Amino acid sequence: MTDTRTELEAAVFRRLVQHLRDRPEVQNIDLMNLAGFCRNCLSNWYADAAAEKGEPIDKEAARELVYGMPYAEWKARHQTEATPEQQAAFAAKQAAAHKA
Repeated sequence: MTDTRTELEAAVFRRLVQHLRDRPEVQNIDLMNLAGFCRNCLSNWYADAAAEKGEPIDKEAARELVYGMPYAEWKARHQTEATPEQQAAFAAKQAAAHKA
């Protein structure tokens, strides 16, 4: 089942990435506050996995794989300033994570 499992996991990853691309109105800070990860986390995990396999990829290339475009372009098109409420929720989550 190893090959099948790998294929299924790859398909799920591609579907998750496409799902996030199709919903650019969902801000990374909202993802972080709700789920504890965001698009940047996914790109970092991708880069980490590539490095572990001896296929390093730079941060910007990994982000482009997740965002579907250069990160700077995605930010200019879709990212909004975090509200004070979003920032407070993020800070509270970070503080709680560091206490654990």
